[in-house]
Amino acid sequence: MMQPPTFDPTWEKEIYAQGRQISRYPYDCVVSFVFRNFPRQKPRSEVRILEIGCGTGNNLWFAAREGFSVAGVDGSATAIEYARKRFADEGLAGDLRVADFTRLPFETGLFDLAIDRGALTCCGLSAAREAAGEVGRVLAPGGKFFLNPYSDRHSSSLGCQRGPDGLSIEISEGTLVHCGQLCFYGRRDIENLLDGKWEIDSIEHLELLNQTMAAFTCHAEWRVVASKRVHGDG
Repeated sequence: MMQPPTFDPTWEKEIYAQGRQISRYPYDCVVSFVFRNFPRQKPRSEVRILEIGCGTGNNLWFAAREGFSVAGVDGSATAIEYARKRFADEGLAGDLRVADFTRLPFETGLFDLAIDRGALTCCGLSAAREAAGEVGRVLAPGGKFFLNPYSDRHSSSLGCQRGPDGLSIEISEGTLVHCGQLCFYGRRDIENLLDGKWEIDSIEHLELLNQTMAAFTCHAEWRVVASKRVHGDG
C-alpha cells in the first residue's frame, strides 16, 4: 500500500494558495503553553521556540513580539512566504523554512519549547511518530512539547473513509470537511506517540458541542504537554 504523504498537498493547493486559513493571531492554548513553560532562568531572547506546521506564522508572530527566539517549519511554500513577509514588515526575526517535520533542519538540543498546533494530526500515525522523534531530538533535555491533535470523538471522524496509517480521508461531516487527510487520536494513540523519550506532564481532552444545528456537532481535541526526559533511552 502506498504510504500517505507527510504533508497533505491540500494545504498548499486548496487552502493557503487560495487565501484560506491566513490566521493573524495566536491560539490561546499556545499562548498559555508558552507562558506557563518557558525557562524563567533565561532571558527571553535566549529562549528558543520551534513550531512544526507553523502555517502563516501566527503563533510564532506572538512569541517573537514577546521577545522569544523563534523558528518554524511548514510544507507550504505559500504559508512560509506569507509568514516571512509579515515578520519582515513588522521588524521581527524568525527562522521560517519550508521543510518536512519528519526531518527537521535543526541541530540537536537547540530548542526549549516545541509547538504542534494541529499539524501532526494531518499526517498518518507512522509519520507523526517520526516527527515526534525529531522534536525530541531538537529539544534540549527537559524541554517541553505541546501536542494538539484532533480527538476520535470529533464529529468529522464519523463521516469519512478510512485510509492508510490511521488516517481519515474524504471527510464529509462536521467542521473539517475541507481539511484533507486527518488522523483522529484516542488516548492510546497519544501514549504510543509519546513513549520512550517523553514524560507526559498533562493531558486534557476538550469537547465543544454546537447545539444550533438540528444534529449537534462536536469539536473535540487533545491538549498534551510532555517533557523530554533528561536521561531518555535515545
